[in-house]
Amino acid sequence: MAAPLADRIRPNNIDEIVGQQHLFGKGKYLRRIIESGNIPNMIFYGPPGVGKTTVARIIAENAGMKLHKLNGTSAGIADIKEVISDTNTLAGINGVLLYLDEIQYLNKKQQQSLLEYIENGSITLIASTTENPYFYVYGAILSRCAVFEFKAVSAEDVIPACERAFDILASESGEQLDIDKDVCRHIAMSCGGDVRKSVSVCELCFLAAQRRDGKARIDLDIAKALAQRSNMRYDRDGDEHYDTLSGLQKSIRGSDENAALYYAARLIEAGDIISLSRRLLVIASEDIGLAYPMAAVIVKSCVDSALQLGLPEARIPLAQAVVLLATSPKSNSAYLAMDAALSDVRERDCGTFPRAIQNNHTDSDGDKKGQNYLYPHDYPNHYVRQQYLPDALKDRVYYEFGDNKTEQAALAYRRKITET
Repeated sequence: MAAPLADRIRPNNIDEIVGQQHLFGKGKYLRRIIESGNIPNMIFYGPPGVGKTTVARIIAENAGMKLHKLNGTSAGIADIKEVISDTNTLAGINGVLLYLDEIQYLNKKQQQSLLEYIENGSITLIASTTENPYFYVYGAILSRCAVFEFKAVSAEDVIPACERAFDILASESGEQLDIDKDVCRHIAMSCGGDVRKSVSVCELCFLAAQRRDGKARIDLDIAKALAQRSNMRYDRDGDEHYDTLSGLQKSIRGSDENAALYYAARLIEAGDIISLSRRLLVIASEDIGLAYPMAAVIVKSCVDSALQLGLPEARIPLAQAVVLLATSPKSNSAYLAMDAALSDVRERDCGTFPRAIQNNHTDSDGDKKGQNYLYPHDYPNHYVRQQYLPDALKDRVYYEFGDNKTEQAALAYRRKITET
């Protein structure tokens, strides 16, 4: 059985790698490290299908060391011990290179079992992961490895890989291919920078092509049907999820409704209206806050409607909430004030409550004498000056009135009642 085209088409040297010019362009640091022949322990981090495994294989093939390959999804302590056993054999006299794919799936104990051998240099580790290594890789391993981030490949860079894939298919089959001019571009755009997925779609298009008069016809409709909606990267537990939510909130905070709608659309397309709804509720109070207090009420109503409607109709009230928040005046004054108060509660000895505001029942004998609480409603403007904060904090100011219309009106009212 023939290997998948994505495996048959893999680059054989650094110059054939698609994209990643920030790492492998002429004179770039990772390229220079590889060409030096002295391979350090490394972790390759980035989305799937961007060349991590390919680069590790190219390095391993040229390293002159005994090569072992393990995958974190299936490897156990016994597999790691087998790799370690080679360090004392003739086969491993020049060192052992372990390529460990998906290292994030190894538990702490499994990762720790490699530590001694990485430390003394008898094993050189090249690991790859689609998750952020600073969250998923054991710290002692991480501190001994250089981390290199692989980025999603642009559609323009993927197009030549698609063209090469069709050339190889034509050569292997002996068939002539009749390909619409926009097929490669559509596949590259649809697969979102995933070279492996793009090449696999090319192979599917070839297998599904209509054959007439000795030619395999691949039109744009076939490409659209087989590429489907694979152009968006999204992982509910990974960086793409949190990056999308971060992009949404920062776009709303920056009053860019178009960018906010784009990130909201990514979440809606992924079917994740729960995360979108929760983040919109947070934004209403964190970023709009007292500048437009009704935003929280309106967004809550929109979110309730969306959750009751479900998709696809949920997109309508969610769009209303996104645009409302992005175009509203902004204030984080209440949010900052609460964080400042929490800081005091957690880090300072704040003392006891002022006697005047203690509950009546704090006197064990029921006597209210000495409390001297002043009831504000008995005074003009329903205000009377008295101390509410503990003595240790009596001059502390947490809240600063924002410069928006609503908070400035509240400030004017405060001045009016306190200065009379």
